[in-house]
Amino acid sequence: MLSIRPAAERGHANHGWLDSWHSFSFADYRDPQHMHWGPLRVINEDRVAAGGGFGTHGHEDMEIITYVLAGELAHKDSMGNGSVIHPGEVQRMSAGSGVRHSEFNPSASTPVHFMQIWIIPDVQGIAPEYDQRAFPGAGRRGQLRQIASPDGAADSMRIHQDARLYAGLFDGAESARLALQAGRLGYVQVARGNVSVNGQVVASGDGVMLRDETEVRIERGQQSELLVFDLPDTR
Repeated sequence: MLSIRPAAERGHANHGWLDSWHSFSFADYRDPQHMHWGPLRVINEDRVAAGGGFGTHGHEDMEIITYVLAGELAHKDSMGNGSVIHPGEVQRMSAGSGVRHSEFNPSASTPVHFMQIWIIPDVQGIAPEYDQRAFPGAGRRGQLRQIASPDGAADSMRIHQDARLYAGLFDGAESARLALQAGRLGYVQVARGNVSVNGQVVASGDGVMLRDETEVRIERGQQSELLVFDLPDTR
């Protein structure tokens, strides 16, 4: 089964400093048909205006991944981390027993565009953790580069869930396939451009939910950047 989540049907909130699109129920947006996909709980596509940001706030028991598409995002947290995330860099924070953090756009003129992802962990109450790594475009060009996994395989960031996250850049004849084992879910989020997923053409902002499929097949990209999830079926 393949189901497309059209970009225009996502939840939307525009606060002036923040323009946010929600693939799953989040904050004031509630859609019983789109609460989560397996342990994938949140995919927000956020644009934060120059000088804007999220003030210090807390999280518990959630795997939080931030993937920057354009601009810069500055981070501070109660673990003592302070950093700036650039395009091609990915941040992973395991909230665990509790962490407080802030995220803001340090630029005086340029907005920041990023994806914020929440994955429900398979353990609770662990000590909070932080990781930030670069995944250069050359390593994502025409292939699915693993960026998060439960075991840190392929030099990916380790998360506390039997889930794997891949990122890829596709254009023209470039293609890739990702096998899905029985009992696994797939999810594809198109960050920009157009691409064919298992024969279905999707565009920027669209999501693709896959159940009872043997693979995720990426073809015929047009300046496409996307994220692919391999997830346990937790229904």
